[in-house]
Amino acid sequence: MTDFSALGLHERLLRALTEAGYEAPTPVQAAAIEPALAGRDLRVTAQTGSGKTAAFVLPMLQRLMDKPDHQVGTRALILLPTRELARQTLAQVEKLARYTFIRAELVTGGEDFKVQAARMRKNPDILIGTPGRFIEHLTANNLDFSGLLMLVLDEADRMLDLGLSEDVLRLAALSNPEARQTLLFSATPGPRSMGELIASVLREPQELAVNRVQELNENTRQQIITVDDVQHRERLVQWLLANEQYDKAIVFTNTREQADRLGGYLTNPSLKLYVLHGEKDQKFRKQALDRLRNGDISVLVATDVAARGLDISGLDLVINFDMPRSGDEYLHRIGRTGRFGSHGLAISLVGAHEWNLMASIERYLKQKFEPRVVEAHPGAYKGPKKLKSSGKAAGSKKSKLKKKRAQTDGKVSAAAPRKVPAKKKRPAPADLKEGFATPKRKKPD
Repeated sequence: MTDFSALGLHERLLRALTEAGYEAPTPVQAAAIEPALAGRDLRVTAQTGSGKTAAFVLPMLQRLMDKPDHQVGTRALILLPTRELARQTLAQVEKLARYTFIRAELVTGGEDFKVQAARMRKNPDILIGTPGRFIEHLTANNLDFSGLLMLVLDEADRMLDLGLSEDVLRLAALSNPEARQTLLFSATPGPRSMGELIASVLREPQELAVNRVQELNENTRQQIITVDDVQHRERLVQWLLANEQYDKAIVFTNTREQADRLGGYLTNPSLKLYVLHGEKDQKFRKQALDRLRNGDISVLVATDVAARGLDISGLDLVINFDMPRSGDEYLHRIGRTGRFGSHGLAISLVGAHEWNLMASIERYLKQKFEPRVVEAHPGAYKGPKKLKSSGKAAGSKKSKLKKKRAQTDGKVSAAAPRKVPAKKKRPAPADLKEGFATPKRKKPD
């Protein structure tokens, strides 16, 4: 596929694509747009940064243009896991729909509920938002999906990770599955519950695996640095941000508390940074991402709220202050860099308690991370002395045997019955002497 015109898109969409700088379809766009235009339900797995958004927005806009009807309620619904991704998707829809009469509205938390309800009463063609806020509007009887033509679940794996499966199913049940086309997109195969969601929402879907999970961008170098403790991690991050060559960087932590602490530690007049996590209000979160995109700040310290689907050009450094909890989370974090042919660097700090997790992520992704030592801040921990064939730490057999015996001894001790002192025999009454029978108790009449 050499250009978008071969896909049969409307000339107004082609004009918007040209002005937005789209030259040729990416692999996921070339694979998904044609069957989507034919009305097929799709289940698409594609790498982060591969152009998934346009792969579902373009066929959605085309279908709404082919069947114009502004008297019914919302005709297309896009569900996403986070406010930031929803806002970014709205911007993409507005960019590609600029020469059409199609209107879209955003429905997420952090915005005025009554204002959202008033906008929905005006029957926008497309609603874009998070499941939680839509459920609130459902409870308030503000939703009408009876005329829904298309449902898109973007970053579906992340929605399941966040426990939003039940909300997604409730919202999907508001429309007629026979009249609705459903497209499900994700960057990873997702948890086991993904199969249940697909069976419940999609009808005989065509499956497209454009990129395997393990196929990370070849332009992204992946390094690990062993660390001793939190203070050692903080010194290393400070050194890396001061000495690496980058335009924009994201430092990921696993908790909000650590993000705030690290942000305070790194703050200085020469380093422009923001801290982003779920407890920040919507206005602040939008401001942080806008300033990073515009180049007003160069560093974002964030939890995984920023790891999914955010398209930030010029981001060339990702640092994992903590190792992510799974291979999928690692993939989404480092997927922020090395996008669309650009070069990037991903550095993960690995403590002794994280080594086996890091080895599991290597095996899952079929990658081998490059070890690195920062001479300015060397640590005592250099990694396990012995490794298993899996790359995990190999413990001593003697120490394992001692530990097992100690556990066994502890169980035995815990299970041993408690000694109860023997009861003292009460002395026999004075009138009961040896040779005399014990008097029988008289039966009641």
